[in-house]
Amino acid sequence: MTTPFETEKHDHVATLWLNAPDRRNAMGKAFWAELPGVVASLDADDDVRAVVVAARGKHFSVGLDLPEMGAELGPLLAGGLAKARRRLFDKIHEMRAGFDAIAASRKPYVAAVHGACIGGGLDLIAACDVRVCSEDARFSLRETRIAIVADMGSLQRLRGVVGEGHLRELALTGKDIDAARAVRIGLVNDAYATQDDARAAALALAADIASNSPIAVMGTKEVLGVSARFGVDAGLRYVAAWNSSQLASDDLGEAMRAFLERRPASFKGE
Repeated sequence: MTTPFETEKHDHVATLWLNAPDRRNAMGKAFWAELPGVVASLDADDDVRAVVVAARGKHFSVGLDLPEMGAELGPLLAGGLAKARRRLFDKIHEMRAGFDAIAASRKPYVAAVHGACIGGGLDLIAACDVRVCSEDARFSLRETRIAIVADMGSLQRLRGVVGEGHLRELALTGKDIDAARAVRIGLVNDAYATQDDARAAALALAADIASNSPIAVMGTKEVLGVSARFGVDAGLRYVAAWNSSQLASDDLGEAMRAFLERRPASFKGE
């Protein structure tokens, strides 16, 4: 059976492929079970400094595999109502673990989207740090159309990306938006002519990130996360604490030497 993921590495950039093109990268049991471990493995690899999330086939992801996951979730509803509620509550947290791991990862994630990015696909890219797409991409937070409240992170993470009004429109209507609208509202940074162009742009962006000090990149992602969750004052205190503990690094010395010697810096993350 084909795994829903495949990883490749080139220099300091890893590509995490959604690898179920025959199923339009629908998210079934194996997807939810394997994603946390895949992210943990990339996070533990010191040679990886940035990750591109891309997809094989015609679509990025059509979201939840309804037939497969319907059969998986159905038995959880059996028995008493209180027990069913507890089981579903636990299952939602279990399924969301992979997306939470991406958001919490020390490594920046860049999503390269093409074709359909629906439901869980949107939840996945919402957990990433940066998003680009091809011009054929379309996006939909479609859960209200199937009588579900989106529970995998989009409602929480996209507020700071697209703003409250656009998020409410997407979430309450469940409608599709195209690549041009996605750029206008800030859901993606740029749209490119083809799938290959979008992936190449994502890889170039990830390579730019990977060329910087891994310590500074990790710290920047940490500080941005704290600031988003707890506000400006907490973010300012946190960055002061971070730099107080991390500023005296070999990477800082290398940055200074490279500046004086008029050459590109070569960072080691030490």
